[in-house]
Amino acid sequence: MARSLDERPSARAGPRPAVPPGGGGGRAAAPPPPPPPPRPPRFGLLALFALPSLLFVTLILSLPLVAILLRAAGSGVFLASLGKPVVVQALRLSAWTSLITLLVSVALGTPLAYWLARARFPGKRVVDTLVDLPIVLPPVVAGVGLLMAFGRRGLLGQRLQAGFTIPVLGLDVPGVSLAFSTAAVILAQIFVSAPFFIRAARAGFTAVNREVEEAAAIDGASPWQTFRLITVPLTLPALSSGLVLCWARAVGEFGATMMFAGNFIGRTQTMPLAIMGAMETDLDAALAISVLLIALSFAVLFLYRLIGGRRGVEL
Repeated sequence: MARSLDERPSARAGPRPAVPPGGGGGRAAAPPPPPPPPRPPRFGLLALFALPSLLFVTLILSLPLVAILLRAAGSGVFLASLGKPVVVQALRLSAWTSLITLLVSVALGTPLAYWLARARFPGKRVVDTLVDLPIVLPPVVAGVGLLMAFGRRGLLGQRLQAGFTIPVLGLDVPGVSLAFSTAAVILAQIFVSAPFFIRAARAGFTAVNREVEEAAAIDGASPWQTFRLITVPLTLPALSSGLVLCWARAVGEFGATMMFAGNFIGRTQTMPLAIMGAMETDLDAALAISVLLIALSFAVLFLYRLIGGRRGVEL
């Protein structure tokens, strides 16, 4: 019996498409995801850098400080040395001169930092370089420069020593000698330490969002109100770090002070200069001043990092 036409295979029909596994639907299966990349060793790089880091911290940073502390503690006269006149006078002089330096640096450095951060003018890079130059300049060179400018035979020192009259006020100013005086100590500290505050403040003013200041101006705030209530609070972390660095540099100043102010007990002998003088005559006093500087510097930096870390402020 012949097949019916419906049962005969069509000659034109091609091969049927293969049905993908997992069911029909006519969609091909998605390719499997690529395998994850191999994870690097967790502590490989840390372990590699651990040894040189440990050597640097222990041998170069910690060992000299520990040696001073051990030598001072083993002398048996550390507490008695703290009461010596050379130690007390140097501590008192360093304290109030560094405080005046800090106030002058804030009063004069804040406008300069704001001006450098916001203004655009020809020669701005030159001014930036001049502001940062005392940071890398040898302190002895700074002392020589101050002596050539404000010394008794300096460019401005001669006129200051001879006296002058203020034209507008008609006020006669008597002669003033800055070199080898307490004022020379403050001037030397300002020269070498103020750039640290200006540099930090300039970076802080640059990072302030200008849209916030513009919004305050739209609301009716004056430029001074915007600066005092908006800009300064936003820049406070940078300003505080600059204050710490400025103070620390002023307290530790040696070379410029030695060249411009000299080393006179009670008048120009700050704590670093007192250490140098006591090393030749009284080692116990030198160790006592050194321990004071170490403890004071460590306490200020540690407290700043402790308080600033809670507020997101870094030095």
